[in-house]
Parts: sequence; structure tokens; C-alpha cells
Amino acid sequence: MLLILSRFSKSNKVDLILRKDPLFVTSRLNRICIKTMKRTTGKKQGFTLVEIMIVVAIIGLLAAIAIPNFLKARTTSQQNACINNLRLIDSSKQQWALEQRQQGSNLPVASDLQPYLGHGNSGELPTCPVDSQNSFTTSYNPNPISTRPACLIVSSTHILP
Repeated sequence: MLLILSRFSKSNKVDLILRKDPLFVTSRLNRICIKTMKRTTGKKQGFTLVEIMIVVAIIGLLAAIAIPNFLKARTTSQQNACINNLRLIDSSKQQWALEQRQQGSNLPVASDLQPYLGHGNSGELPTCPVDSQNSFTTSYNPNPISTRPACLIVSSTHILP
């Protein structure tokens, strides 16, 4: 107790008070503790306007970085899906030509390719992910057997390599 009190007083009077009246020292120590407790609990809770504005600015900065990347990723995935559909159409076209003994200049129609696209005769024909009509005829041109199929929606980037 003497060590604790020596922190609060720089003089030797604490030693004299402790020897004469220990209750006075205890009450003085309690008053000091109560004053320090009031200081910490007296602060108002909540965020200031500046703190909230900083958080909003950081969120806006992150959104400005993330949204263009998200759009680019979506465009790339649509392009990859379309190219995979073109591969599927090309392989089904080659399979149809082999089984039907067709020449390179013959043009298959969608009903000719449908059994070779999977799921038998009731299989769905693929569509370009960018096509709003979701139709094989508006999405793809199968072309003759000797040429590769083409996307009718975005012919500049949706190309079979």
C-alpha cells in the first residue's frame, strides 16, 4: 500500500499520514480512483462525422476498383462460354458429316446437329450468352462443313481459334 501511495505523492508526508491515520490515506486513494474512473466513463459513445466520411470514402474507392474488374470478368466468361459452344457445334458438325458421309460444302441445319450435341434428339441447342433472344438461329451460324461455325451476336471476339 505504501508503494501505491508513493505514486500519488512526491513528499514524505504520505509515510507520516499512513502511520498516524490509515483511514485518511484509504479515503484519499478512493477519491483518486473515483476521479480517474469518471474521466474514462465521461466520454460520449459513437462515431464522429469525419470518421464516417472516411469509411464511406474507403468503401467508394474499393467499389471504384472492383466494379470494372467485375464487368471485365463477366465479359470474359461470356466470351469463353460462346467459344466453348462454337467448339461443341464444330465437333457435332464433324461427327454428323462422318456418319452421314457428307462432303465439305454441305450445310447442316440445327435439327441435323441436335443429336450430336448431347442428350439425344431432345437435347437443347446452345445459345450465345449475350443473345437476348436465347435462340440457336439468332446466336450461331453453323456454316458448311469445311468452315468453322460463327457467332452472329459478337463476331469480332467470339471466334473459334
